[in-house]
Amino acid sequence: MRESPGLLWATRQRFGTRAGGLRAEKPGDNSKQVSVQRDRKEETVLSAAQKVKEAGRDFTYFIVVLVGIGVTGGLLYVIFKELFSSSSPSKIYGDALEKCRSHPEVIGVFGESIKGYGETTRRGRRQFVSHIEYIKDGLKHMRLKFYIEGTESGKRGTVHMEVKENPERGRFEVRYIFVDVDTYPRRTIVIEDNR
Repeated sequence: MRESPGLLWATRQRFGTRAGGLRAEKPGDNSKQVSVQRDRKEETVLSAAQKVKEAGRDFTYFIVVLVGIGVTGGLLYVIFKELFSSSSPSKIYGDALEKCRSHPEVIGVFGESIKGYGETTRRGRRQFVSHIEYIKDGLKHMRLKFYIEGTESGKRGTVHMEVKENPERGRFEVRYIFVDVDTYPRRTIVIEDNR
């Protein structure tokens, strides 16, 4: 099969040989050395394409890092707000439990060592403190309900409390805290009432 002269000429134009690229065989040397040089325009196109490809890859990595930083920042904000904010249900629950533990009438009924817990989950954990947030007269209110147990045999109680936002201080203030004793003799212990 014969090659067309146009194809051979185009191939020679595209890949030039350096002067002396084809060398004569030396005695004892059975190899031929061929030096091929690419066209300069093709090199710049490839390097520009490679630059665009690398820039695209770098931009993609940059976006992934930004999204990661955003997600991490959002998680830290939620954790900080839930654990350390004075208006979080966990913080209000902790303050109310301390008031229950230090109230003499509650200590008299439940004993010295009082523990608090929330609603029981499907797995048997009692960590969720039931709370409802609502707005009344333009102010935020929150009602909480949790349970306490003491060292006295079988004594249990339900703590109900409500807090109201104080716009001057930017914090919640207690409206009331009372404990319903769930075991005999049933009664209600009022710890704080600021209604």
